[in-house]
Amino acid sequence: MPMREGIYGLIAEFDTPTELVQAAKAAYASGYRRMDCYTPYPLEEAAEAIGFDEPTEKGVARICLLGGLIGGCAMFSLESWVSIWAYPLNIAGRPLFSWPAFIVPAYEWTILFAGLSAAYGMLALNRLPAPYHPVFNAPNFRDGATTDKFFLCLEAADPKFSVSESRAFLESFRPVSVVEVDH
Repeated sequence: MPMREGIYGLIAEFDTPTELVQAAKAAYASGYRRMDCYTPYPLEEAAEAIGFDEPTEKGVARICLLGGLIGGCAMFSLESWVSIWAYPLNIAGRPLFSWPAFIVPAYEWTILFAGLSAAYGMLALNRLPAPYHPVFNAPNFRDGATTDKFFLCLEAADPKFSVSESRAFLESFRPVSVVEVDH
């Protein structure tokens, strides 16, 4: 069913993490794939229940490696260019391309670029900063998301999503409330 204009999804509020995990497992088993769990503390069972198996650590590691390689190569190339072509100095008959002297600055740039690319890569892969999210519009979410409530949101972008059927599905788990989330 096509997504209804102006609705982001349905969010169900639960009192315990066990209820949330059971509902999330059932939703995943029913064919819902566009959903998310919101808890006041990390809950690995909920992540596993919704099929979240793409760790961003692998992506961050690759980005960090690539950044480090780019940083090291950039500094080594800069030092080589300056020493050989841009400003060559013949000091005591030493060669212009004295690569052992280039190792320390190139290593420092490797560390710098790896660290910066890891930080910015993590932010990009997690789609941060995100100052706004549609679930902030749900009144029950504002009141308990960071303290003591557990939420399961079925997104309207899911091909299986239908407002009436999804609401009935969520209400079968006896949540505290089920609320439509507007964009």
